[in-house]
Amino acid sequence: MIMGKRTAAVVVAGGAGRRLRPKRGALRKPYLILGTRPILIHTLKKLSGSILVDEIVVVCHRQDIGRCRSLIKRFKIPKIKGIVAGGRERFDSVFNGLKAIGENIDIVLIHDGVRPFLSHDLIKRSIEVALRHGASLAAVPVKPTVKFVDKKGFVVRTLKRDLLWEAQTPQAFKRELITKAYKRAGAKGVRATDDTALVERMGHKVRLVTGSYDNIKITTREDLKLAKVLLKDGR
Repeated sequence: MIMGKRTAAVVVAGGAGRRLRPKRGALRKPYLILGTRPILIHTLKKLSGSILVDEIVVVCHRQDIGRCRSLIKRFKIPKIKGIVAGGRERFDSVFNGLKAIGENIDIVLIHDGVRPFLSHDLIKRSIEVALRHGASLAAVPVKPTVKFVDKKGFVVRTLKRDLLWEAQTPQAFKRELITKAYKRAGAKGVRATDDTALVERMGHKVRLVTGSYDNIKITTREDLKLAKVLLKDGR
């Protein structure tokens, strides 16, 4: 809690994860083992271990609710407010999570369930910036040179790398702002894979928070290999 404000973390873990789950019936990526525990449990331990996070809502695939509940009990994860089913798209899943947080929550921290290497410092800075500016986005500067290309595959121009940032999570918001953004987008049939994009659509500026290159989203087998190295290094 910062300045008497209560924070809820909405953890999105409802994706199909087809790139890491080629066979039907295989475990979805939040439940793949990293070290000695599932990826999702690493993420939840980081969030629940922060004194600034008061409650956690986990959004998972409907078929995984029982598994998720069992793992949370087995690994003794505190602060769990609820486990809710996700929807067809990420938008629907996050919206379901927002509806499940407590009424006394001031700040909402939205985080990918398969980003297990977030730090307590990043959590703190994300919340602080959201309190000041209404919305914050963890991001890192883009390293490679990026080309803008037309539909025929020809380079239109080379983008200025110093102005390009790669979005990560957590993304933090004042509760009334993100709730309004989701309700408005839902009413208009607007969908987005990034929560801050919905806030931007309302004309509200989003303040960047410098993230970490270690704060990877485990999406591919290569990501999982890198995650194992980061875990061994104590990240």
